[in-house]
Amino acid sequence: MVNFNGELLFKENVSLTTDNRGFKYGDGIFETIKVINKKIIFWEDHYFRLMASMRMLRMKIPMEFTLEFLQEEILKTIAVSDTGSSYRVRLNVFRKDGGFYTPTTNEVSYLIDVSLDSFTTKETYEIDVFKDFYNYSGLLSTIKTNNRLINTLASIYAKENDLDNCVLVNERKGAVEVTNGNLFILKGFTVKTPSLSEGCIKGIVRAKVIEILNKNKEYTIEETTISPFEIQKADEVFITNAIMGIQPVTKYKKKKFKTDLGKKLHASLRVLQIAGN
Repeated sequence: MVNFNGELLFKENVSLTTDNRGFKYGDGIFETIKVINKKIIFWEDHYFRLMASMRMLRMKIPMEFTLEFLQEEILKTIAVSDTGSSYRVRLNVFRKDGGFYTPTTNEVSYLIDVSLDSFTTKETYEIDVFKDFYNYSGLLSTIKTNNRLINTLASIYAKENDLDNCVLVNERKGAVEVTNGNLFILKGFTVKTPSLSEGCIKGIVRAKVIEILNKNKEYTIEETTISPFEIQKADEVFITNAIMGIQPVTKYKKKKFKTDLGKKLHASLRVLQIAGN
């Protein structure tokens, strides 16, 4: 079942027209959200990122789009397909039909799609750089729009080359993120992650990891520029997103990595999830 503008429908009964702007122009945004035991993980962070993204894209935010309203809609959708304890939720917001590049309205529709979350952290995880196209830096790249073409092409490249993931680079050849998450590297006691000005998604778990590391006197965290060569020189590499939490990387090109910090941070993140922070 999916939730289309508050109505619960079987997927085959959802009617999106050929004028759907999310389909025709990528004129939409989405949040991928983890729900465990009917608890929406880091919901406030997701909600406020969604609101900020809608404002940036000049979408009209409906009066009923409160934190409580959308939370209830998500849980309502899960309730009708309650067959497990962990779920992956995609909340998609898109401008209503009409117009060509210039929309006839800034009002929005929403679609909530729920699936069972079966992700497990992999013991071995290999990545490399995707060089065919750039993920351009700039504020628009920091939000989760429906335009994920580079991510799709990089994922195909990874599959064709027996990789688990690929690093996306910007027009300055700096590392931005991976196809489905943010990137962190450890060298000595310094942890680095690409800054938002590099064009990476303003990740929810990215922010939580930065928060954890800022409270740890043993490590220094830097939001900065990272070159692909610098990844190869790192002691550890790990990636983050809302579903996986933290996935340590074990191999990049010919370099193999330790996974100690990534595993420790994953455990710390689980504590935050349980605490609801």
